[in-house]
Amino acid sequence: MFLVSSVELVVATSGAGLCGTFPTLNARTTEVLDQWLGEMGERLAGKPFGANLIVHKSNPRVAEDLALLVKHRVPLVITSLGAVPDVIEAVHSYGGMVLHDVISIRHARKAIGAGADGLVAVCAGAGGHSGSLSPFALTAEIREFFDGPLALSGAITEGRHIAAARMMGADFGYIGSHFIATDESMASAEQKQMMAGAHAADIVLTDKVTGVAANFMRQSLEAAMLPEGHGEMELTGEAKAWKTIWSAGHGVGATHGIRPAADICQELILEYHQALKGIAT
Repeated sequence: MFLVSSVELVVATSGAGLCGTFPTLNARTTEVLDQWLGEMGERLAGKPFGANLIVHKSNPRVAEDLALLVKHRVPLVITSLGAVPDVIEAVHSYGGMVLHDVISIRHARKAIGAGADGLVAVCAGAGGHSGSLSPFALTAEIREFFDGPLALSGAITEGRHIAAARMMGADFGYIGSHFIATDESMASAEQKQMMAGAHAADIVLTDKVTGVAANFMRQSLEAAMLPEGHGEMELTGEAKAWKTIWSAGHGVGATHGIRPAADICQELILEYHQALKGIAT
């Protein structure tokens, strides 16, 4: 959700009964992040929300952004690209919770060893830097050694998918792509329209854009490629990951138009409870 989610999308989703989160780097400066966090806390008035923090050394703002998360006592922090005990301890200092993105059992064990409260299992079909494992396999293996909070990510677009995740052993569904084509999203009109017309077959897993395997929409890749004859997946100099080459997960086919985020939240909640009733009968 880099360059997609911000104050309005977080407030809309958390206000509608889910827990909205956003990458701290979506606020282009620490000053803007300070403003965003203050506004979210004020407008949500105690409702849960969270922030995604890249803790890898390649992120020059880790320390500054973390200090702001502590200052504003952000309830949920989702870390990625490294399990750092000092970061987790800082969030724990005010009673916050840390979930860590993982794509493998090795990463899961390291995160728990570093003190993370829970995990986000990023499975095959997720948007962005996707995992490669089946959700059945990754969830089952994590549950062999960890019984704490576990969210499942990868092509979740319906309430019954969240119910299925819980039946598999996860506690939560973790959804990104389905909220790109919303009124509150910062995505461009062109990106939202591309989402609305795309299907799972349009998603391409490639490491040619960022150096790490990630899922991108074929149409945006084609628009960024050099003319034929310059080599497979060779991109123009103007092409930029996330900004002009757009990511989405395999669940993109569930997006049929641009909608208010609250409508999607209400639909997910209703479908989830209907699925539970169906299971009970």
